[in-house]
Amino acid sequence: MIQDDGQRQEPSAGAPALVGQWEHFPHRADMGVRGHGTTLEEAFASAAEGLTAVVVEPSDVEPIEKVDFTGSASDPELLFYDFMNSIVYEMAVSARVFSRFRVRVEGNYLQAEAWGERVDVARHQPAVEIKGATFTQLAVGRSDDGRWLAQCILDI
Repeated sequence: MIQDDGQRQEPSAGAPALVGQWEHFPHRADMGVRGHGTTLEEAFASAAEGLTAVVVEPSDVEPIEKVDFTGSASDPELLFYDFMNSIVYEMAVSARVFSRFRVRVEGNYLQAEAWGERVDVARHQPAVEIKGATFTQLAVGRSDDGRWLAQCILDI
């Protein structure tokens, strides 16, 4: 299980730039999120930004506080599932939203950093509350073009 280590810091000038791509896809009453990247880490980070975009516009979120996440799982799909649910948990418990992510995966171990801020309802105008990532359509792997993909359905 991925856990927030409780350390929050002002981001350095080295806050990561967005390098991957994300997209939403329809799924009955829920929402699918799919991250793409040239690396597994970029796909995870892109999907995490897509998760944020279900709730708020990521460009409206100032990357002023850093939250660290770590975790391990037996395979990349479970690692992704746990990572996404850790973000949902942090958003719900700390009333926080994120705009930038940096992810490192070594084997079955993940270390991630997320930059964001506390929700300002008037400025962020949150659309929905995400209950969690699900196992429905959970997939992590390479697409036909060789790029990485990480996806799941979010229960909203």
